[in-house]
Amino acid sequence: MYDVVLLTLGSERDAPGGCGSGGACCGGAAETATDPTSQTDNGQTDTSSTSQTETGQTETGPTSQAETGQAETGQAETGQAETGQADTKQAPQPQAGGDTERCATERPRVPVLACADALNARGARVEMVTARSDAEIDAVLARLDGPARPDGLTWPDPDGKTRLVVATANDGQLRAVLRRLVRRYAPAPSKRPADLPGNRTLPDLPPVGVLPLDPARGGTHRDLAAQLGLPRDPAVVAAAVLDGTPRRLDLLRNDGGSVTLDGALLGAADDAGRPLHWRARVEVDDAILTDGDEPLLACAVANAGGYATLDDVTLLTAPDPADGQVEVAVAVPVVVRSAFGRKRVRLEVRRARGRAVSVLPREGKVPYLDDGVEGELTRKRSWWVEPGAWAVWSI
Repeated sequence: MYDVVLLTLGSERDAPGGCGSGGACCGGAAETATDPTSQTDNGQTDTSSTSQTETGQTETGPTSQAETGQAETGQAETGQAETGQADTKQAPQPQAGGDTERCATERPRVPVLACADALNARGARVEMVTARSDAEIDAVLARLDGPARPDGLTWPDPDGKTRLVVATANDGQLRAVLRRLVRRYAPAPSKRPADLPGNRTLPDLPPVGVLPLDPARGGTHRDLAAQLGLPRDPAVVAAAVLDGTPRRLDLLRNDGGSVTLDGALLGAADDAGRPLHWRARVEVDDAILTDGDEPLLACAVANAGGYATLDDVTLLTAPDPADGQVEVAVAVPVVVRSAFGRKRVRLEVRRARGRAVSVLPREGKVPYLDDGVEGELTRKRSWWVEPGAWAVWSI
């Protein structure tokens, strides 16, 4: 029978991103300058494909081309507002009656306990773990490692008897775990093995079970579990982990050292909710959606359909998280004249699909949401598709 680890990220229950996304919580020690993006050569970080070590420095390195899957020299993900700082945020100082007290009384939520009961009833050996830092997430993921390889690479075990279930309050928390999986198993280019698929920079990541901690929310934005039709009932999640099959999905990596599971939406609005104009050059493979000279209202970079619409505007037509392509759309306000010579503004949506996309802001900062995590884009950012790189357990 399987050993199952039920992993929860220790944070306030609905905090965007949560802990385990670069900072330490509940008195845990913050990481400092020890975590390269991928595996290293002779103990040294291979900076030809990895991000800078997480030393709290702002982004200064050049951005690579998306198509090559090279140089991740941009910002590391924090799980909070991504403002160019690497993920070395210091742990909050405990205050009387504050974080220390909260963490001392922190207990698994009801869905986690219910899932553990269902797994135990089937004979699985279950361990519930609350991770409050990236290091603690990494300790859990190490249980998914395969046997030692002759080339010295750390590789996932395709026949492992340990299965991982991630209890998530939001997509940002699931992304935090997948980001650590990528950092654990992505080899440096100089150590690229012959058994790695030619269209990928990392091996098949171990499947994860997804246990949503909250009911599916209404409205136009649905979380990834709802989009994928994954179960939300803890007993059904347990059945999927023990009896289901891996459903392989595409992963978007980016040259900021992070990953995207659902998608990113770039743009902003003023205090009255009116969209603000901004400019950027947007390219999808060899297609140029905008050269940066015209104003934009929004840009969607999609692996799935979480950002398919913006208010009543359809940005994306058919995003598919398993088709090996990224779908991109830009919304451009265009001034046209009526038959009577009157000017009016219509919204033109331009779309393209491909393997990679780059967005180069022309001026200032461009706010965005990436898997629900807020950030500001100040430099070129590229995303590229890793087809079928990650998987979820499904019935």
